[in-house]
Amino acid sequence: MPTSLIIGGSSGIGLATAARLSTLGDIVHIAGRNVKSLSEATRQHPSLIPHELDAGDFDAVASLAAGVGVVDRLIVTVSGNKGVGPLADLDLERLRSAFDEKLWPTITALKAALPHLAHSASVTLVGAITARIGMPETAGIGSLNAAVEGLVAPLAAELAPVRVNAVSPGYVDTPWWSMLDDDARPAVFKQIADGLPTKRIAAADDIAQVIELLATNPNITGTVIESDGGARVA
Repeated sequence: MPTSLIIGGSSGIGLATAARLSTLGDIVHIAGRNVKSLSEATRQHPSLIPHELDAGDFDAVASLAAGVGVVDRLIVTVSGNKGVGPLADLDLERLRSAFDEKLWPTITALKAALPHLAHSASVTLVGAITARIGMPETAGIGSLNAAVEGLVAPLAAELAPVRVNAVSPGYVDTPWWSMLDDDARPAVFKQIADGLPTKRIAAADDIAQVIELLATNPNITGTVIESDGGARVA
């Protein structure tokens, strides 16, 4: 029975992935900082094993991975929504904190878990569309997500036969959008969806389905799969 460890697994894409892998029969550990979200996640999915954790704490991640034992599937879904805006107006300290909230925890969690990965384990990271499409006012967050996706190819070569991949989502209905008022969100989503070939905003499970593929297919490594509703061709 495979063991999965999902860093950032208490909500959104991470939780949707946890639910899918649990359905496959995996032993699924989810880790996150928000105790309330962890509690709600395990209420919805009692088979999940929760851990309160800061992904940027190397010792904490190493201790968790050691306690889990051999990790067959490592998924890191740390998110962040800072770094949006015109470059001329970007607060550089806020942009640095965006890297501190997503890139460094991703690298830290991966490095800490390395000694505990199975010989043929899979590692799946989560980037974003801003790494791959030229949209105004995304230079900050785009460089952040490009840095995350940039880990994939070199690590796939370096860590083989461990497989390393990522998904690059587009617009997804997750807590990432918490900066918008609940009343404003439907109108924003409709405007975005109207401009996409698929005419819809993705659900977290749409992205989780891609992560499941990357985590379980033994012939995929060094790959970033776009799941963006066709945003790049819109």
